[in-house]
Amino acid sequence: MQRLIARLDVKNGIVIKGIHLEGQRRIGAPVELAANYYAQGVDEVLFMDSVASLYGRSNLFDTITEACKQVFVPITIGGGLRSVEDVELALAAGADKVAVNSALVRTPELATQIATLYGRQCLVASIEAKRVASGWEAYISNGREPTGRDVLDWVRELERRGAGEILLTSVDQEGTQRGFDIELCEAVEKAVRIPIVASGGAGKVRHLSQLDQTVHLQGIAIASLLHYGKATVAELKSALSDAHARKWVGACSQ
Repeated sequence: MQRLIARLDVKNGIVIKGIHLEGQRRIGAPVELAANYYAQGVDEVLFMDSVASLYGRSNLFDTITEACKQVFVPITIGGGLRSVEDVELALAAGADKVAVNSALVRTPELATQIATLYGRQCLVASIEAKRVASGWEAYISNGREPTGRDVLDWVRELERRGAGEILLTSVDQEGTQRGFDIELCEAVEKAVRIPIVASGGAGKVRHLSQLDQTVHLQGIAIASLLHYGKATVAELKSALSDAHARKWVGACSQ
C-alpha cells in the first residue's frame, strides 16, 4: 500500500493552499499542522517553501527543527535548495530527504553530487508537470516558468543521475480537487523504476482509490483533503487498503 504523505506548502511561515500552485488561502501554522497529521497517522510529512525558488533561499530550516520535536516520521523539505551546502543545512535541521526542482533543471549534475554524498534515498526529484500538445512539459518556480523539457525524458535523466524518488505534481490538477492526472502518473510509472509520489488533485477519498486501482505508485501526497477536513488520515488509509485488496483479488482471479 502507498505511503500517505501530508503536503504542507509554506509561505512566510504560514501553510497556504491555492489552485495550480497559485493563490494564498491561509491554512495555519506548519508545525502545528504537521504534528496534527502525524498524530492522525500519516507516513511522512512534506514541507514545501512556496516562495523560496523566487528568492533563492529556503526559510524552512527552523520550521523543520521545531517539527522534528513533535513529528517522528520521515520529513522531506523542498523549495530554494540550490547547492550541496543547502542540502547539508536541510539535513542538519532534521530533514530526512530533500525535494529539488529548479536547481536540477539549471544544474543537472547536482543530482549526482547529492546522491553521491548523501545516498540516492536522500534526493527527491520534484517535477511540476503541465500538459502540452506533445505530452507534458516540466516547469519550475511553482509552475510559472517552462523549461522546454519533456517530463518523461527528464525523469529518465534524473533517475540516471541518481535521484532516488520522484515527486510528481500535476500543475493542471493541483488544488482543483478534481482528481489526479492518472494518465501522467501511468506514463511516468512506465518511464522509471524509482519510487513515485503523486501530488495534485485529490479532493475526494475515492480519488485515492481510483489512482491505486490504475497505477502502482509508492506514495500519495495529500493537502486539501486534510487541510479542509474532508477526510481523516484513517479514512484515507482505509480507502487505500480496500482498493489495494480489490486490486489483489482481481489479479489473483485472472
